[in-house]
Amino acid sequence: MPVTGEQSLASSGRRRRSTFGRIIRWLPLIGVLTLIAVVYFHYFYRFGEGVKSGHLNYVVRKGNVFKTYEGKLIQQGYKTNLQSNEFEFSIANRRLFDSLSLHSGKIFDLHYIEYHGALPWRGNTRYVVDSIIAMHDE
Repeated sequence: MPVTGEQSLASSGRRRRSTFGRIIRWLPLIGVLTLIAVVYFHYFYRFGEGVKSGHLNYVVRKGNVFKTYEGKLIQQGYKTNLQSNEFEFSIANRRLFDSLSLHSGKIFDLHYIEYHGALPWRGNTRYVVDSIIAMHDE
C-alpha cells in the first residue's frame, strides 16, 4: 500500500511530539539529579584536609536551634592583610570538645576537614576539627 504525503506528515508529526514528550518527561529527573549533585559537592564533599597549629583561644557550645561546638586557634606570626592569624573552626564531637576545653591556652596541632559550605548542625564554619595531632605547653 503506497504512503501518501498526508500520511507521511502525520507520522513524522507524531514522532516529533513523542520525542519532545520524552524530553519533557526526563527534564524533572535531570533537574533533581543535578540539584542532588550540587548539594552534595557544596555541603558534603571534602574539599581539603590539613593541620593547623597555634594557641587555643577558646572553645564554646553555642547556637539558636542546633547547639554546635566552636573554637578559635591563634596562629603564630604577624597578621597581614592577605591572611588572618586566627583560625575559627567547628568541633566534630563532644569528646573532642571536652579534651580541648580542659587544656585551653596550650599549643595544639589540630587536624581539620574543609568543606565548601557550612551546615547548621555541623557548625558555623567550613572547617571541622576532627582530631588532635599534638598538644604541648609553650
